[in-house]
Amino acid sequence: MNIKDQWDRLDDATRTWLIDNPGCLVLPRTITATIARETGENAECDPHGQMVLSQEDRDFIQSKANNTRTAAPEYRFFDSTQP
Repeated sequence: MNIKDQWDRLDDATRTWLIDNPGCLVLPRTITATIARETGENAECDPHGQMVLSQEDRDFIQSKANNTRTAAPEYRFFDSTQP
């Protein structure tokens, strides 16, 4: 299974989890099961029920994470004086 091809079939909570964890090499069992349920495809899992992400999947998720992140707020220093 390729995450890039299935991205539109994933629900918002799953997408958010993937974007919030872009450095993940292995998806936890719960996320793997959720993706399999949402896409209707069985993912290739390790003996623990976890899905190992390919380099292509990791690059795709990281690009999505980079595109959705907002810039850090600009901090301003205000010098206040009493009248």
